Amino acid sequence: MIDRAYVQRMARYNRWQNENLYGVADSLSDDERRLERGAWFGSIHKTLSHILWADRTWMGRFTDLPPPTVGIPGSVSLYPDWDNLKSERKNFDQTMIDWADKVDDGWLGADQTYYSGATKREWTRPRWLLVTHMFNHQTHHRGQVHSMLTQAGGRPSDTDLPFMPD
Repeated sequence: MIDRAYVQRMARYNRWQNENLYGVADSLSDDERRLERGAWFGSIHKTLSHILWADRTWMGRFTDLPPPTVGIPGSVSLYPDWDNLKSERKNFDQTMIDWADKVDDGWLGADQTYYSGATKREWTRPRWLLVTHMFNHQTHHRGQVHSMLTQAGGRPSDTDLPFMPD
């Protein structure tokens, strides 16, 4: 099982890597960010929008924050404006850090029941597993964004967790 320190570290890693990738993506033209590159969600912009959608979905399950009102297909167009997407991402990263700083090990050890729109059914799983999944999902799709940015000529900085600044 994970503990509060893990959740705090991963919330800060999430912010660090979002600053890294959004910084590189911001140097590209809007056309380059929206170019379909063959990734699961197509473009850099759409993939970044999906990641934020998923974070909001999970945090809506873990807290009293409102979840998005669209499902996975709508996740790619939830933030059509680049500046709005950047702003929402930055603000939500801080929301996630604030939440992580209050997470309790007892809460992590409890089960959570939620409805998955992807599978069209209810699931009950340990919260520690679901929180781990949330962070793993971010990392998975950020890896796709990293690759697309590299294809576009961008140079994202290091992504290794041990090298994250304290």
